[in-house]
Amino acid sequence: MHILLTGGTGLIGRALCAHWTEQGHRLTVWSREPSKVAHLCGADVRGVARLEELGEEPLDAVINLAGAPIADKPWSSKRKALLWSSRIGLTEQLLSWLQGRTQRPAVLLSGSAVGWYGNGGERELNEGMLAVTDDFAAQLCGAWEETALRAEELGIRVVLIRTGLVLSPDGGMLKRLLLPFRLGLGGRIGDGRQWMPWIHIADQIGLMDFLLQQGDARGPYNACAPMPARNAEFSKALGQALSRPTLLPAPAFVLRAALGEMSELLLGGQRAVPARLLEAGFSFRFTHLDVALVDLLGHQ
Repeated sequence: MHILLTGGTGLIGRALCAHWTEQGHRLTVWSREPSKVAHLCGADVRGVARLEELGEEPLDAVINLAGAPIADKPWSSKRKALLWSSRIGLTEQLLSWLQGRTQRPAVLLSGSAVGWYGNGGERELNEGMLAVTDDFAAQLCGAWEETALRAEELGIRVVLIRTGLVLSPDGGMLKRLLLPFRLGLGGRIGDGRQWMPWIHIADQIGLMDFLLQQGDARGPYNACAPMPARNAEFSKALGQALSRPTLLPAPAFVLRAALGEMSELLLGGQRAVPARLLEAGFSFRFTHLDVALVDLLGHQ
């Protein structure tokens, strides 16, 4: 199978490349820095700066994960524009290119996030529910999904991956938390009651491979473990995995003052559950947070 990835040099993209290369698939990564693709994604992975370099090479699937990190910097107007263009703008470019091809892939797996629901409070959120709030993250995810769904007009099956907090020591939020928690400076955020839908990186890769191969899979899927945790539970479990205390909370007013609108990513949450994945027969390897963290951090 020939698979094209955008965002292939990111945390999930690199893991997908390793997984699918091992399975014998042919991988191409669309990247602003194609010269770095082989180093980051594997020697057998091809990098292209322009989609036109592919010509009319047969293509079986597209994995669309590109997007500037949403939590790296406060949401200034300039940052919001970058977050928007790196997701919606890039997806529009991808669709325009696909429309011009004679041969088109059978499936598009497109990135999204549980932020699509907004701050869900105590509601249990499955894929059949409407968005709860209309904050910037929800608007961003909604526009990203709506753009990707236009590929259906081209006869392409579209799967939307609403990802939660991906746990990996190699990147993402967990990597950023390791240093302060190892120093004993970790603790809950705000009152700690907000829900954190998490997923082990191995299950993230497993479910994407699963959905790629399910010919009837389409629409949104919550990519998170069946048992979301509250922030206070997550902080305690991480401290236990690292054998460190978690006694220093981050007050909500401090986060709001420092991060502005972006603070709602940390102070809000989603009690999201992977209802459609479970119905489809996907089996999670890691359903309990403490077990997942020990697996990821036990060797460190």
